[in-house]
Amino acid sequence: MSTWAAVVVVAVQLVAHVEGIGVNWGTQTTQPLNPSYIVQMLKDNNINKVKLFDSDHWTVSFFAKTDIEVMLGIPNNQLESLAEDYDNAKDWVKENLTKAYNEGVKIGYVAVANEPFLTAYNGSNIKTTFPALKNIQRAINEAGLGDKIKATIPQNADVYESGTAGPSAGNFRSDIRQLMIQIVQFLRDNDAPFVVNIYPFLSLSLNPDFPIEFAFFDGGAKPVQDKGTTYTNVLDANLDTLVWSLKKANAEKVPIIIGEIGWPTDGDNSATVDLAKKFYNGFFKKMATKKGTPKYPKDIEYYLFSLTDENQKSVAPGEFERHWGVFQYDGQPKFPIDVTGGGNPKMPVGAKNVKYLESKWCVLDSEVTDLDKVQSSVEYACNRGDCTTLTHKSACSKLDRAGKASYAFNMYFQMNSQDVESCDFDGFARIVEQNASTGDCLFPIEIESVGWRLGVHITSALLPLLFALFFLFF
Repeated sequence: MSTWAAVVVVAVQLVAHVEGIGVNWGTQTTQPLNPSYIVQMLKDNNINKVKLFDSDHWTVSFFAKTDIEVMLGIPNNQLESLAEDYDNAKDWVKENLTKAYNEGVKIGYVAVANEPFLTAYNGSNIKTTFPALKNIQRAINEAGLGDKIKATIPQNADVYESGTAGPSAGNFRSDIRQLMIQIVQFLRDNDAPFVVNIYPFLSLSLNPDFPIEFAFFDGGAKPVQDKGTTYTNVLDANLDTLVWSLKKANAEKVPIIIGEIGWPTDGDNSATVDLAKKFYNGFFKKMATKKGTPKYPKDIEYYLFSLTDENQKSVAPGEFERHWGVFQYDGQPKFPIDVTGGGNPKMPVGAKNVKYLESKWCVLDSEVTDLDKVQSSVEYACNRGDCTTLTHKSACSKLDRAGKASYAFNMYFQMNSQDVESCDFDGFARIVEQNASTGDCLFPIEIESVGWRLGVHITSALLPLLFALFFLFF
């Protein structure tokens, strides 16, 4: 496979506002952190922008008078309603945007949908996304905020492509090209940005032929030429493919925002703390230069993905999906970074005074000797909990069979708020008060939850997604 095929096919197929650092905050977890902790973490780490995936007023209100700029989110399942009836869009703006704005929330953008044209969605959002975008921007304008707040659509990088050629061959995907031309020209006419999610990690993880150093920024990759332009990393190549696509759509002046970019720390052989540090430190150094890419030579606004781990994200793309956080589930930092790009990494400031549940763990009963009898219970725990740290190169993957059973039991127990009935498993498990963590493998204690307020719940759609994981342990 050619270098451009490795870069473009995988990297693309998969996937005036204030300057500063932005971050995504998702709440697909059994026990989300209280928004007050999130505000404290952002302030303490000089992060002044946050991108949300919904617009729950209770959550958004915590950002009032904080000077943290918020990108409100509209989930894909609301597109049809907003597209079909303009009154619904007006109501949404009134209840979710204008109300928060009047309370002192600094709103910069509204993200209409999230990656709605993924090929995996089989065109289900084709007819509703653009009408919803137009209705929301119109409602914002009529509310008198159109000069301050812009609606846009966070897109996956799979909306554009260049085949096996370089970025200069870039164009919007053929099946949605005419629609994308209409969208980007609408963004152009409304001074709104194009938001794109780019993941160098996926290029490395999903393509065995991908040159590893091309995912990073250390200059170790073999340079690749495209009609006189030199590329040394996949981010530049990917974003310039978008630049060429916009140019061919007569929308080259539309500003670009990187809506999601990051590196996971578990759930894949390429998802490690060391590689995450390597990626972030190189990325921050690059962003500090404010030189952008060869075809977009300017300061680029970006949002890291993500703030914290989320143990309820779908693992259909990979087990790494639950480990994108720069911080752990409880808001504690994973590794040192230097967001200034100065080359002096230090541990970020974690969430302060987090309240945990009792110091209790659910483990395999030490009297159990026939581990074959335990397998179905472990499968049950993993299917309804989170066992994504038990494989690949994580510290917990080194546990023996009994240790993995205890880990699975404890995760299910914690994710069910330490309900006594969730630590039975046909009599194979017991609750202990001695820390069950082993070596570098942390057996977590869950935090006190605000999940009931955020509407977080386990859906039946997620239950079968870990079935393949079981066979890796036993």
